[in-house]
Amino acid sequence: MDNQYFSKEGLEKLKNELEERTTVLRPEIARRIKEAKEEGDISENAAFDSAREAQATNEGRIEEIKAILENAVIISGGNGGGIVNVGSSVKVDSKKGSQSFVIVGAAESDPGNGFISNESPLGKAFLGRKKGEKVEVTTPKGVTEYKILEIK
Repeated sequence: MDNQYFSKEGLEKLKNELEERTTVLRPEIARRIKEAKEEGDISENAAFDSAREAQATNEGRIEEIKAILENAVIISGGNGGGIVNVGSSVKVDSKKGSQSFVIVGAAESDPGNGFISNESPLGKAFLGRKKGEKVEVTTPKGVTEYKILEIK
């Protein structure tokens, strides 16, 4: 698995999810399985089947989070000498007007709120660029030209 980039807050959120899944959800699901088994025949027991499915989902997510954490790289933000990096806040101007984005790792992307992945077409186009540069980005909606106004 390749490195995955996270803000300090994003990594903390993932660690908290792992803690919740291992210390709260796992015992709760185990209790549900035990109770369903005590009801007798498990071959046609919907509660047992539901609990086993929840267990599989939870354990799968626990393993996924552990794998992500093994390859997690914390991004510190900053402009790295005026160059767009993962963690940079970028203010741009385009025919859509002025917009601000934060370049984040794929696991933290939330385009609707301005957090774009370093692996997205827009994120890739901004990486390594400097203030004042114009960038053409091809997206599913077509080609848009952006001018980088500010990098933080």
